[in-house]
Amino acid sequence: MKKEKKIAAITMARNDEFFLNRWIKYYGSLLGEENLYIYLDGLDQKNPSKAGKSNITKLPHKEEQVQKGDKTRILLLSDLAKKLFNEGYDIVIGCDCDEFLVIDPALNISLPEYLSGIKNRTSVSGLGLDIGQDLQTEKSLDTNKPFLEQRKHALLSTRYTKPVVLFKPAIWGSGFHSVKGHNFHIDKNLYLLHFGSVDLEMIKNKIGDRNPSWEKHLKKRAKTIYLISESKKKNKSKTLARILQTFVRPIYDLNKPAMFGLKWVTEIPESFIKTGI
Repeated sequence: MKKEKKIAAITMARNDEFFLNRWIKYYGSLLGEENLYIYLDGLDQKNPSKAGKSNITKLPHKEEQVQKGDKTRILLLSDLAKKLFNEGYDIVIGCDCDEFLVIDPALNISLPEYLSGIKNRTSVSGLGLDIGQDLQTEKSLDTNKPFLEQRKHALLSTRYTKPVVLFKPAIWGSGFHSVKGHNFHIDKNLYLLHFGSVDLEMIKNKIGDRNPSWEKHLKKRAKTIYLISESKKKNKSKTLARILQTFVRPIYDLNKPAMFGLKWVTEIPESFIKTGI
């Protein structure tokens, strides 16, 4: 067995304890809680109840429009990743607290072991799966149970095919959607699961809890739910989506994946329930 490298996971959040606790549980079980680094956006923020040994830093909150705020946050996180590399980490995973990087369970290998074997990359991405509620068949989320026991479909989303794994210092683009000055590489065995669209009622509640500039952003998440619910074919090929996203690029940004605007819905493999997410 190959020696596992030293891996950290980082994120930044505000008023998101629900997802933060799940993020800590997932990445903490894989990497060790002491290798998790969390920025809380606001000195008024309370530490997550499941923080454990994770490293938490509270920063002063700035009331900014979504786009400007995204740029501020990603520069802070890119600087944090650089600091962690300088302190001896070999790999840094950076993502939002509602995003979970998973290895295909069929490989029967842990995520840290798999990442430790990747060579000659600045970054890698998993295929983005935007998990959403199917209003035709799925009830509101039971927050005491794992997500993947309750949600069975996802939008094959270029938005969440993100280079969240760094193997050396680099600067992420806003939202971790790109790495400046470097191409992106979609690993055939990795998936990035996004759960911001996991429940319609949860989205509605968040809209009422955020400033007006966030309303449009949150309504985009609701759109994923409607696309999944209205889709007639919910078994589109993940392999074909990965191929398209590898070779198709938007003209306005050649450092990001594209899929000709296709809105494909796919089944989440039942084996993913083993992740415990």
